[in-house]
Amino acid sequence: MSGPKGAASGSKPPFWLGGAAASMAVCFTHPIDQTKYRMQVLQSRTTMLATLYKFALRDGIPSLWSGLSASILRQSTYSTARFGLYNFLSRKLQQQSGSAKASTASTIVCAGVAGGLAGMVGNPTEVVLVRMCADGAKPPAERFGYSNGVSALYRIWKDEGIRVFGRGLTANIVRSVLMSELSIYAAAKRTLLSRTGLQDDIRTHALASLFAGTVATTACAPADVLKSRIQSAAKGSTLMQVVREGLKTEGPAFLMKGWTPAWLRLT
Repeated sequence: MSGPKGAASGSKPPFWLGGAAASMAVCFTHPIDQTKYRMQVLQSRTTMLATLYKFALRDGIPSLWSGLSASILRQSTYSTARFGLYNFLSRKLQQQSGSAKASTASTIVCAGVAGGLAGMVGNPTEVVLVRMCADGAKPPAERFGYSNGVSALYRIWKDEGIRVFGRGLTANIVRSVLMSELSIYAAAKRTLLSRTGLQDDIRTHALASLFAGTVATTACAPADVLKSRIQSAAKGSTLMQVVREGLKTEGPAFLMKGWTPAWLRLT
């Protein structure tokens, strides 16, 4: 009797493992994330490698992990909520439809709704993450100087008020809905398996991941840039103010800033 139970439990791992895995992953990918945020807030056309090299040379290689506590905090809230909500919604849809496997359309809907709700849950930690990562790209007088993610949450609440945790919320929700790489990956994998001679192996997984990462990164890049600029500012700016200022000083291309590190990390 223990065999079937073990198989059943093994087929449905707890959703929090997704958040735990994401939190561990950022320990390795954080320098890429940090570079992305700095490219998004800087009004320059510096490449990813040039930006990475510039700050590593100025502040030392360990500085590329500054803001890691905020990154882990963000993954612990946003990613855990997204995985949990996605599992819950997809399971409910499967129960209602009576099918053993969710369709591509229902997968996309579940991923989008889960992403949007998780974006709301994780927005306060997103504000902290953007500020801590972007700090190194600012003049010393304009830096927030948070020591860690938890301290940053307390300081923002104490010094600026709870409303600051909602900054960039609209852009973050849009980004989180579009960042449904789980559904894109699933759809790409199904297409590859059904229309090509590929098998369900590492090669198919890699191709599906490449496609999903490229589509998701490109689709959400504008919302990601706008979110980062709103959240990194010391004074509140509206979405339209950021759009007008960016278009005026940098042109439409500013909406794709940080695409390369975002794509590299996600893919």
